[in-house]
Amino acid sequence: MHDRLTNQTDRLTDQTARDVLVTDQPPSPDTPFGRASRDFLYGQVWARPGLSRRDRRWVTLTCVSAADSPEPIEEHVHAALASGDIGLAEMLEFVLHFAVYCGWPKASHLEGAIARQWDRIHRERGAQTPPWPQLENTTLGPGDMDRRLERGVEEFIDVNLTPAPPTNSPYRHAGILNFVFGHVWQRPGLRRRERRIITVASVALDDSPIPLRTHVGSALHSGDITKEEMDEIVLQFAAYYGFAKGDALADAVEAAWATKPD
Repeated sequence: MHDRLTNQTDRLTDQTARDVLVTDQPPSPDTPFGRASRDFLYGQVWARPGLSRRDRRWVTLTCVSAADSPEPIEEHVHAALASGDIGLAEMLEFVLHFAVYCGWPKASHLEGAIARQWDRIHRERGAQTPPWPQLENTTLGPGDMDRRLERGVEEFIDVNLTPAPPTNSPYRHAGILNFVFGHVWQRPGLRRRERRIITVASVALDDSPIPLRTHVGSALHSGDITKEEMDEIVLQFAAYYGFAKGDALADAVEAAWATKPD
């Protein structure tokens, strides 16, 4: 009976790994790491019901891209696109948001992986690879700088639930209010909730105490992410970026939840 239950569990775990990775080759259990990958990562973490697979992909893509992990980047980009969980346009929008919080060089490598895997998917299907969408200049937002900064201040307050900073440095004026909140957070390619998930994972892995507290708190206090969903984000993040950093994120979550307005 025990062997039969074990075999059934192993089959279900392997199927979860295949579904997540979009491959017929689940992790091999021949090493301690391989066994833990199969039994814990795919058998337990990815199989949990508290967060959608799409949301788990955003956390995972952020982590593997920031960790400079060449094979996992290619693997998870391929899986997200091949499964249909994330579309090409959404993936390209993710690159821009990721660049803001984790840097342009890492985002450049990520976008290269998307190009390679987009081509691979279509070649394997015997289809011609369609070109990437051409974007209109209207997607860049208001050209009037006064209006752009005004909207940047409004968006900063809406997202962070705190007053906007003064425009007394290039980082705040040109960067935060003009570009990050005057443009990126307002782009339609991703929902605000998804941008929050990507941002929370980014500031947690960046060792950014103040942004971590701010973005975790605003995500929870706004209601965009529930406490139960945030707890699942912590676990998914810890699995892909380490439990030490996951512990810091978990502490920020509990501190923010304790101060949530009634």
